[in-house]
Amino acid sequence: MITIRHAHDRGSANFSWLDSNHSFSFGSYYDPQQMGFASLRVINEDKIAPSRGFDTHGHRDMEIITYVLSGALEHKDSIGNESVIRPGDVQRMSAGTGIRHSEYNASQTEPVHLLQIWIQPNEFGIPPSYEETHFDLLKTRDSLTLIGSNDARDGSVKIHQAIDLYAAVLADGRSVEHGFKPGRVGWLQVARGSVQLNGEMLTAGDGAAIDQEAIVTLTGTSAESEVLLFDMADDADARG
Repeated sequence: MITIRHAHDRGSANFSWLDSNHSFSFGSYYDPQQMGFASLRVINEDKIAPSRGFDTHGHRDMEIITYVLSGALEHKDSIGNESVIRPGDVQRMSAGTGIRHSEYNASQTEPVHLLQIWIQPNEFGIPPSYEETHFDLLKTRDSLTLIGSNDARDGSVKIHQAIDLYAAVLADGRSVEHGFKPGRVGWLQVARGSVQLNGEMLTAGDGAAIDQEAIVTLTGTSAESEVLLFDMADDADARG
C-alpha cells in the first residue's frame, strides 16, 4: 500500500527569513493524523534567507539529519563542531543527553534550501555526537546510495535506529528498484523533480508512506530528480 502525502497538504511556517513546510506535525502546525511514520518524526523543507537562520537552541534524544539541496548552511554546536554544509554533504547529529546548536545561511547573497529530518532513536541517554560525510550522487546517479544506517556500513553516517536511508538522482526514464524485507516499511521523499513510485506520480515536496510492498520501482520523470528513501522497522508505537 502506498499513501501519498502531497506537498500542498503539508503544514507551513512563513516568516520574512524562513519558508518552511512540514510533512509531519511540527511547531505550531499540529495534525493528529500526521505525527510521523514508523521512527520518522520530522521532515521539514526549509528555505532560509541570506545571512539568516536559527539561533542557538537545544535538542535531546533525537537523531537529526540535515540534507542541503542548494546553497550552504553554517553549523556550530556545544560539543565543539563548526562546519559549512553544502549539497552532497549529509550531517548527522545525535542529540542524546543534550546538545545545543545554531544553523545559519552561510551566504550573504543566496538562499539555502535544505531538508531537516528527525528520527526517533532506539537508544536514549547516549552521549551527543556529530558526523558529516560527502556523497557524490552524480557519480552514482540512477542508483540508490546508502547515506545513513544503524551499522554505518558502506561509509554511511551512523543513525541510532533500525533504519537505512538512501538517496538517488534519477534521469528522465531511468528506474531503480528496492526490496523491503518482512516487518519493514518505507517513506519516499521527493526533493527535486518528479518520479513515479510503482506507477504513482509524485512531484517535488511530495512524500509517500510505503507499507506491505515487497518491491518498489522508482522512475525519474523529469530531467533530473532527487529522492530520499527510508527503509525502517515497522514499529506501530513509533508512528504516533
